[in-house]
Amino acid sequence: MLKHVLDVIELLQGADATGERVAEWLRAAGADAVDVLPIEKGGRTELVRVTIPGSSGRERGGSAPTLGVIGRLGGLGVRPHRLGLVSDADGAIVALAVAAALIRMAEHGDCLRGDVLVRTHISPASPIVPHEPAAFVDVPVDRDALAREEVDAKMDAILSVDSTRANRIVKQRGFGITGTVKEGYILRPTPGVLDAYERVVGHAPVVVPLFMQDITPPGNGLHRINSIVQPATLTDAPVIGVALLSPAVVAGAATGVTDEVELAKAGRFIVEIAKEYTAGTLPLYIEDEFRRLVELYGPMKRLQGKRA
Repeated sequence: MLKHVLDVIELLQGADATGERVAEWLRAAGADAVDVLPIEKGGRTELVRVTIPGSSGRERGGSAPTLGVIGRLGGLGVRPHRLGLVSDADGAIVALAVAAALIRMAEHGDCLRGDVLVRTHISPASPIVPHEPAAFVDVPVDRDALAREEVDAKMDAILSVDSTRANRIVKQRGFGITGTVKEGYILRPTPGVLDAYERVVGHAPVVVPLFMQDITPPGNGLHRINSIVQPATLTDAPVIGVALLSPAVVAGAATGVTDEVELAKAGRFIVEIAKEYTAGTLPLYIEDEFRRLVELYGPMKRLQGKRA
């Protein structure tokens, strides 16, 4: 995984990074189903979409579960304000490294049972926006328009990976995970997800706390940790955030932050979840508990921006 992370960083670190260049790199790695979708609403970015078919996935006529991996970010860079990769680029780096790892696994006989759909966008010159406690990198297009393209109806579950260093709540090196967000409810991580974290990282899981405003749609004027679980406002599939962290508050627009080893750990965790989830052996939420919550307290879909 570290090699894939290093290759992706080399690919993305310049001002000349483009979606088509990323797509060509993925095709050279063995990807058959990859394309680039230009999004030009309020600005411009390029969404890279790659599908890694599973041996029993829907792409091949099977019924194994499909996992979505979304690399969330405002942009790879904030040129002309600063040069180089910014902290906010982590989501794209990890998502693309995971795609490369899964492609290589399949080529060497370790094909997952279900499909994995990887999505991230390529923008080397995104705007900086004020935020407390540190400035964010904003997407160069309409945020909702981009999110709607990132979330695919084929995704039965989603891992959303994002840099989450600009907060004062969870402060340590490495990465953490959120609880599972589904239809307006924040659910506890399942034992299988916690097990995967522990074996990859070698210590107790770091669970990023979410507050009610964090799981609501953007544009409502509420403060949120970042957009890591925004995909949960657009789907009824369970969504887990994979958050890159740091001991100090680091702005998304900061450069010189990229830690290749920590990104590789997050990538390894996502691959472990992908292997087990698409095999049907690792649930990302406890269905009986979710049903009981809805039975007792009613649907919470209004927090997704929809009426219950």
